[in-house]
Amino acid sequence: MQHGMIFIGLIIAVALAFDFMNGIHDAANSVATVVSTRVLRPQAAVAWAAFFNFIAFLFFGLNVANTIGKGIIQADSVDPIVLFSALVGSLCWNIITWRFGIPSSSSHALVGGLVGAVLVKDGWSALIFSGLIKIGISVVLSPILGFFLAFIFMSLIYLIFSKSTPRKVDRWGRGLQLISASLYSLGHGGNDAQKTMGIISLLLFSEGFLGPTFHVPLWIVLACQSMMALGTLLGGWKIVETMGMKITKLKPIGGFCAETGGALTLFFATYLGIPVSTTHTITGAIMGVGATHKWSSVRWGVGRRIVWAWVITIPASAAVSALTGSITRWIEMR
Repeated sequence: MQHGMIFIGLIIAVALAFDFMNGIHDAANSVATVVSTRVLRPQAAVAWAAFFNFIAFLFFGLNVANTIGKGIIQADSVDPIVLFSALVGSLCWNIITWRFGIPSSSSHALVGGLVGAVLVKDGWSALIFSGLIKIGISVVLSPILGFFLAFIFMSLIYLIFSKSTPRKVDRWGRGLQLISASLYSLGHGGNDAQKTMGIISLLLFSEGFLGPTFHVPLWIVLACQSMMALGTLLGGWKIVETMGMKITKLKPIGGFCAETGGALTLFFATYLGIPVSTTHTITGAIMGVGATHKWSSVRWGVGRRIVWAWVITIPASAAVSALTGSITRWIEMR
């Protein structure tokens, strides 16, 4: 145990702050559609999402936490400075994108932070490329899968309700969207909170606090789920506006299809232990719903700006993380 308990405590505090910010930043993913369709009022929507964010650990294993803890960087390259730098880099990027209402990925900000921090310490040999490739593939596939699932669900809805009145469809959509919002919030809590669980567990394991075998203690699970749920309660309203209103115009039944397609994508990824972006997933799903009306009903220009934010997330957070790591190691050496 080379580092003091105060520094270890500071890193855990920063990790929980990242989870809290993740909840604020990504609340839009869970509530944007249900708010924009006026099925729930904003404060009721975030309370609904926060509850299902918190209880997600009861429904999912800890495969994503294990991927973050063991599948991105070599275990012998991990030290508290690496993890501290990774968290600072990803937290800074989350704050910037939240401030400007950009729906970027907290997940990939954290991955970028880990990459930047470990490159400063040990170089390219410290990276586990198989894990990074798996995450890279998910960057592309998760919004595509969300798009096509939502497109298929919306197309089926058109067939099922082809002879129904708009009022009846809207009434069904409002009831169904409460279910789909719950499922998506479960998927969000199940995938996103696990990333910070993995970081804290990796920190304690590297310092010898968890014994010879890597695992995620229950207190870490509860702390991370609680902080994400608390952040979700505060909501990120600028991002809600972008996600729910600027990409395409949604009705309740469309919100149900987008959330259901996104939730199934998250469930599948969490089962496989892949830390995907809930932001990417729901954005693709919303676009899939819009595309069933007509191609021009989707504001593709807004989509392109979101994609550019995705592209620069990993390198931007990696750069901040690398700078933080360099400064911290310089201070430690003095």
